Amino acid sequence: MIRVMVVDDQEIVRAGFSALLGSHDDLEIVGQAGDGAEAIEVARDVRPDVILMDVRMPVLDGIAATRQILAESSEPKVIVLTTFDLDEYVYDALRAGASGFLLKHASPGELAAAVRVVAAGDALLAPSITRRLVEDFAKARPVLPPVDATLTPRETDVLRLLAKGRSNREIAADLVLAEQTVKSHVSRILTKLDLRDRAQAVVYAYEAGVVAPGPKR
Repeated sequence: MIRVMVVDDQEIVRAGFSALLGSHDDLEIVGQAGDGAEAIEVARDVRPDVILMDVRMPVLDGIAATRQILAESSEPKVIVLTTFDLDEYVYDALRAGASGFLLKHASPGELAAAVRVVAAGDALLAPSITRRLVEDFAKARPVLPPVDATLTPRETDVLRLLAKGRSNREIAADLVLAEQTVKSHVSRILTKLDLRDRAQAVVYAYEAGVVAPGPKR
């Protein structure tokens, strides 16, 4: 059973998402909150596995709430809820530790699938976000030292493709490797760079210069 918490300042949105997710046998709604400050308190009490987190909210926004929740516990996975796929706040939310994003107009099936994907430890990053959002906003971010001394050449290749939004299967095809081998490389990359998940690896890759920001699309 995946324990889910819904955070949004609009009651009708919270109720709708809760009803949709609660209709699945493997998903349980354990809490709701109407702003970031309340979300922090509720998360402490109910200890959810996955949090659907709106960005723009009164009192405390979703980014600040995500940062504080994940600073207190590494257990919850946070999915950022946004209206537009070019929302600049999504990038900051990923840097705060969120595991991915979801558009508010996603279908019921996509909503449930997103919760399951993130609960399983994977990042929820569509290629469109990787290209159009991360590349754009990474331009203004500080550049980290090169990763050459930390990662092997093959691991760097995997990180570069991961940052472009490739799935493990696509990376395996591009590098002519077994998918399980790619999974092992990804795991070692996260460990060596002390990263939480694939979402943080994408952000790190752009900030470290492994992948250069491209033109706007």
